[in-house]
Amino acid sequence: MLNDLDITEAVQLLDAHPDFKVIRRITPRKSFSVNDGCILSKGVVVDTETTGTNSDKDAIIELGMVLFEFDPETGIAYNVLDSFNQLEAPGFPIPPEATAVHGITDKMVAGKRIDESSVEQFLEGVSLVIAHNSKFDRVFMEKRLPIFETLPWGCSFAQVDWSEEGVGSAKLEFIAYQFGFFYDAHRADVDCFALLEVLQQKLPKSDDLVLKSILNSLGQKSYTIYAIGSPFDTKDTLKARSYRWDGDKKCWHITVTGDESLKAEVAWLKSSVYGGKPAKVEIEEQNCMSRYSSRAGSRAVRKI
Repeated sequence: MLNDLDITEAVQLLDAHPDFKVIRRITPRKSFSVNDGCILSKGVVVDTETTGTNSDKDAIIELGMVLFEFDPETGIAYNVLDSFNQLEAPGFPIPPEATAVHGITDKMVAGKRIDESSVEQFLEGVSLVIAHNSKFDRVFMEKRLPIFETLPWGCSFAQVDWSEEGVGSAKLEFIAYQFGFFYDAHRADVDCFALLEVLQQKLPKSDDLVLKSILNSLGQKSYTIYAIGSPFDTKDTLKARSYRWDGDKKCWHITVTGDESLKAEVAWLKSSVYGGKPAKVEIEEQNCMSRYSSRAGSRAVRKI
């Protein structure tokens, strides 16, 4: 049997060889850095496991959170202050396809309920919530725990340009692999510790910490632009530019971040979709207090 010294030597040999890549199991940390006297903020990484993906009919069955200190100027994390994990019975059988993903069964959640007062106490003093795909987690969490409506949210999936950084997928497991570690995915608390580890990695090209990249875009406004009455024959052009179809509003839309991006996108619509003719677009504005939620932001129709 290999001892620790043998394993360490083997890892060093493989690390030094160009044909091998060593992937280590993530170990939840109690601390990332020693505070040098800077003023720190509290952040919380969150993750949910649910009965499905439809927030109208599905429910949270597990909530995980990790509370940590960070420097809002640099994105450096310091101490991990606490962790939280609770199960909840959804009131109906957990679909087999959901159990196949996260392994949570009806027996495991029987009689369990997430304690709202414990959640509120855990979140005292928190200035930022981060999830990997906040558009999913925030909707479920605000529906079940309204306190999350009162906090600013960031997203490590949407607010980091993984493709631009040379990372081939924005899935958390793949990102972790790229940074040299792995974990047992799809349990809420484990996913939270994995995400916190990712937040403290440096991006391959910009050399920014992942958390710093999120903080940089946190204060910017997001704009969802609805191309009202766009000509039918421009649908492929819109689709190629990553516009999505809104079945309720019957129009194509895209979300951009920042005033300059809004200006550029409206100019593109004017020339490439409306052919320079007078037209109207609807613009929905959101910030970190409403972004990724199901709550509508402020809306206005603009002539272009």
